[in-house]
Amino acid sequence: MKTTRTCQLLIVVIFLSMGTAADLPAEENEVPDVKQNTEGEEEEEQVPPLGPLGERVVAGQSVYSQEETPAPEEAGQAQGEQGHEEPQEFVVVGEEKEDLPDQPPPPKPKPKEIPVVIGGTAAGEPCVFPFLFLGKEYADCTTEGRRDGRLWCATTYDYDRDKKWGFCETEEQAEERRQAEEMEEQYQSAVRMINTTNRRSQKREAYERLLKISGKGHTKASEKVAYAMLFGDYMAQNVTKAKDLFEKLALEGSPKAQMALGFLYAAGLGVNSSQAKALVYYTFGALGGNLVAHMILGYRYWGGVGVPQSCESALTHYRLVANHVANDVSLTGGSAVQRIRLLDEVENPGSTSSMLEEDLIQYYQFLAEKGDIQAQVGLGQLHLNGGRGVEQNHQRAYEYFNQAANAGNTHAMAFLGKMYSEGSEFVPQNNETALQYFKKASELGNPVGQSGLGMAYLYGRGVPVNYELALKYFQKAAEQGWVDGQLQLGFMYYNGIGVKRDYKQALKYFNLASQAGHILAYYNLAQMHATGTGVMRSCHTAVELFKNVCERGRWSERLMTAYGSFKDGDMDAALVQYLLLAEQGYEVAQSNVAFILDQKGSRIFSENETYPRALLHWTRAAAQGYTVARIKLGDYHFYGYGTDVDYETAVIHYRLASEQQNSAQAMFNLGYMHEKGLGIKQDIHLAKRFYDMAAEASPDAQVPVFLALCKLGFIYALQYLQDLNLKEAVSQVDLDQLLGPEWDLYLMTVIALLLGTVIAYRQRQHQAPLRPPPVPPRPAAPAPPADQPDQQQQQQPAPAMPEEQ
Repeated sequence: MKTTRTCQLLIVVIFLSMGTAADLPAEENEVPDVKQNTEGEEEEEQVPPLGPLGERVVAGQSVYSQEETPAPEEAGQAQGEQGHEEPQEFVVVGEEKEDLPDQPPPPKPKPKEIPVVIGGTAAGEPCVFPFLFLGKEYADCTTEGRRDGRLWCATTYDYDRDKKWGFCETEEQAEERRQAEEMEEQYQSAVRMINTTNRRSQKREAYERLLKISGKGHTKASEKVAYAMLFGDYMAQNVTKAKDLFEKLALEGSPKAQMALGFLYAAGLGVNSSQAKALVYYTFGALGGNLVAHMILGYRYWGGVGVPQSCESALTHYRLVANHVANDVSLTGGSAVQRIRLLDEVENPGSTSSMLEEDLIQYYQFLAEKGDIQAQVGLGQLHLNGGRGVEQNHQRAYEYFNQAANAGNTHAMAFLGKMYSEGSEFVPQNNETALQYFKKASELGNPVGQSGLGMAYLYGRGVPVNYELALKYFQKAAEQGWVDGQLQLGFMYYNGIGVKRDYKQALKYFNLASQAGHILAYYNLAQMHATGTGVMRSCHTAVELFKNVCERGRWSERLMTAYGSFKDGDMDAALVQYLLLAEQGYEVAQSNVAFILDQKGSRIFSENETYPRALLHWTRAAAQGYTVARIKLGDYHFYGYGTDVDYETAVIHYRLASEQQNSAQAMFNLGYMHEKGLGIKQDIHLAKRFYDMAAEASPDAQVPVFLALCKLGFIYALQYLQDLNLKEAVSQVDLDQLLGPEWDLYLMTVIALLLGTVIAYRQRQHQAPLRPPPVPPRPAAPAPPADQPDQQQQQQPAPAMPEEQ
């Protein structure tokens, strides 16, 4: 352990001594090469390699080979299961090399070792591959023909003729292999139970099985158990045990464990906080192919957290992660990300627009069962994409869409076409069926069906490839504002498919699609800004767009898991989960971490650590443009929470919030500080100006502003009176000359009238009010006959369900 720690610290020293490479500006007019694979077309009109469904647009990048995207880790991570393989490097002209240790060149593939057989009829002779056994060729050792399950091979090509064979392993090796296969089968069974059940008791049982498998040395089971202990997922939260497991796995070379140790050192969970060690472990995890580690490093280089700020290095990391996320996106644009702010949830319960209450979902289900088409389509979309408190369920989505399509709803027909076009575990992929649904919806003018039909003609799904028809249908869909039509039009203009290549038109349609939140639109815009294709190259814009894409990855599911822990009252589990997401650069997670620490709801950190840590995360959230975080920074410096009282710094933060985000609260605070002269020169006139600006910025500020102005006017009157000599003023006033010789009679008359008014008002109050006679109860309306439907309920229009892109 000491030797390992010494090596790690040495790497840190070497790492910190490395400078960033010089920027290599990209040629503005240089168009990156795009690989193309369509035959029979001119070179400019060939279709470039696309994603699994053909919808991915490649804008100036070397395309990765298609890889299977793994299911998200229970720790909220969808990581490339690449073991110790080097991640594919994505290089663009004009890109600065990242400040990471140089990656070793990929090892050359070694020739396959030929085992020497043990026992049998040819002991000591090498295996021959392939060999023939019972008329079938085998290219490796096999267990066929043996009841004990031991691996064997033939030492000549034709075993049936020569009968020369031997074992490829000893009995001990065979027993170890059988135990490993048995553990792997148990592990896969437990994972299937976790992914397929919604019952907490069954999930706990599955994690208990994983704990037993982990005790036998199974690496993947140990990783899941360690993350479950860290986050408190269906196991008792125990950061110390999780740390021990991660350290053991890190020594074995697990990238997930290395990333987790980096997180523990960065957050100071179970260990003394050390940003240098965190950076080392994050780097090792990224070199091992861990996407979350790449995302964390991208955010750190973008914000200068623990490393020198480098836009090009951030671009390298974010682009690699965004490539994997884009590969995993379907036609629907990806699932919605639930970004719930705990501060808003606590101050305004139920106001969070990204969640649907259970009662409301049940109401929609009731309407759908009664035949309400809008409710059926809305619920179908929710179950198709997942989100807003509804889990993704293609079976239920298909059922709702099928009911609405049978009733003639074109939107449901088009979405059924999408489901058949993409395919899933429940709906088999079928281009012919998808084409039928798309045609029905398109003939009735539905933009979703028109876009789906355009995809069929663009990629030849069930019909011959026809770029002119594809362009026609995409234009019809885009004119109606459908995001897929806009996205595919941008793709065709970018690559010059069916039209003359036009980067300005491509940029226009990508921008339109990005306004609807489509991941691939962000991705393609990021590629264009990163390479300077059709626009001026902007590293900062490209990083922001790539970051948006990365935050739509499968690890974003952890946001809802953390929110669930918060709702259940488990603040420690919620805090740790939000801390990891905050490390990944999620602004909403950073503000939620600061809020939990600000409320002192967690017991993980000591009381004297809460405010400094909250201040750190408010700072990071404010740097990403969150107005409330900027105001909180002003409050912390005003009151001295987690730092010394500093009125000047508080004024700076309030001024930034008022000027950049037009915050009424910040304007009000600036008015108060001008009134009191705190951190700024006292000026009642400027105080009134800021109070008035706050009232104009927000209607909610009008009442406090009115009270503040009343107070300000009273103070101003007092100051005026203090400056005025009253005795001299009173002595110089002649009431007879001012009001007349009978001014005292006038005054007594006014006082008498006021007194009479008060007496009359009080007598009226003492009179007992007359009570109205009781209203007799109305007879109950007769119940409608059983054979007549409730017309009022049928006529009532159902609320439209929001579309999830």
